[in-house]
Amino acid sequence: MSVIKFGTDGWRGIIAEEFTFDNVRLCAAAVARYLRDQGLAERGLVVGYDTRFASEAFGAAVAEVVTAAGVPTALLDRPAPTPVLSYAVVHRGAGGGVVITASHNPPQWNGFKYKPDYGGSASPEVVEVLEGIIGRLGDGGGLPRLPLEEAAKRGLLERPDPRPAYLEQVARLVALEGIRKAGISIVTDAMYGAGAGYLPSLLSGGATRLVEMHGERNPVFPGMSQPEPVGHNLQALFQQVVERRADVGLALDGDADRLGACDEQGRFLTPLQVFALLALYLLEVRGQRGPIVKSLTSTAMLYRLGERYQVPVLEAPVGFKYIGPLMTEHQALMGGEESGGYGFRGHIPERDGILSGLFLLDMMVKTGKTPSQLLQWLYELVGPHEYTRLDLPFAPARRPEVQRALDKASPARLAGLAVTGRDITDGLRFTLAGGAWVVVRFSGTEPLLRVYAEAESPELARRLVEEMRQLAGV
Repeated sequence: MSVIKFGTDGWRGIIAEEFTFDNVRLCAAAVARYLRDQGLAERGLVVGYDTRFASEAFGAAVAEVVTAAGVPTALLDRPAPTPVLSYAVVHRGAGGGVVITASHNPPQWNGFKYKPDYGGSASPEVVEVLEGIIGRLGDGGGLPRLPLEEAAKRGLLERPDPRPAYLEQVARLVALEGIRKAGISIVTDAMYGAGAGYLPSLLSGGATRLVEMHGERNPVFPGMSQPEPVGHNLQALFQQVVERRADVGLALDGDADRLGACDEQGRFLTPLQVFALLALYLLEVRGQRGPIVKSLTSTAMLYRLGERYQVPVLEAPVGFKYIGPLMTEHQALMGGEESGGYGFRGHIPERDGILSGLFLLDMMVKTGKTPSQLLQWLYELVGPHEYTRLDLPFAPARRPEVQRALDKASPARLAGLAVTGRDITDGLRFTLAGGAWVVVRFSGTEPLLRVYAEAESPELARRLVEEMRQLAGV
């Protein structure tokens, strides 16, 4: 049995290798023990799952174990986005939630995410406790299980539909009727994931036209390397936006907690651009104020907006297990990260790709601007900021060697710019004269080395990424 370690958000593994029914049951038993130890078991557990291969079966396995431990369980009656599961935890007052998903990973992966009672990612402290319980439990093969039919007879299992409560919540946060009446044209890509159907159901019934692509379930995710809403996976979306002369393209990742977008010309909007646009929307269009929480790999444009609107900008390591608690502690207006995940005050301290997309649409409607015009407006306020990212697969055995190379890296200049700062909070980050930055870090979810950079031009950002790749020796 593999050692189970939670990464940036939950535990993930290759199906039938690390990600087995026994290991999933072991995680479920640890959650049940955690809920009992924290005095939360009576409040129950919500269990959800995405559209990946066998996700509903893994979700049922979780329910069999936790109900056998006497924990009342709401096993959702259909695949659900992670933010929908997270909101269900809060709405029901449950002790916590589990969602079976590997989010944006390639199709051979699946995963186990735990959501505490506040509906966000499990904090490092919660993760440490869960991993400790898992280590003490041993083998998941001999754990007690209660058949779902028997659990239901005993009143320990229900099968609720999570959509109504979530849709009502979203309607409180966004002026949906204004978007429906606006008469804009939208193409969305559900990427065969759990978010399929949500945007069409929220926006139908008016003059606005919406076409959803890849809304059916297909665990192979054909035509894309993984259900991650980044440029190379969204070529079909870009093409449809151009062919249909749509005003915008929106994409959700496999569990719909991330948003991808393109403008009316089918040009990809980077997650850093979208983050800054959403911050501008809340600050300027809606006139709200409050701190903004960003991951260290996210855009420096937020600092410029923070100065302009006199709001603090706080920085955290990568992952909503760090961002979410800061949002809650400081009553932040929003939080976000480079991966396209954004969370908002008044909702849950968790990424929500559906709500993020609706906010972007509302910004277009309220300003009367196209996405390209919104980006031009943003750059007029903060200056040009161009971003690139490179994902580098590597043999896990080489990790110590790569880490040693990064530990030694301390260049005086990168891409011709003087290095003004070196930071090892999460990976290795260099800040450079003029405001550019570059980060290299190991992925918390896949065997990848990620290199990120933001600079005043695409060419400079690419040079920074390439020079960091050379320093890492990958």
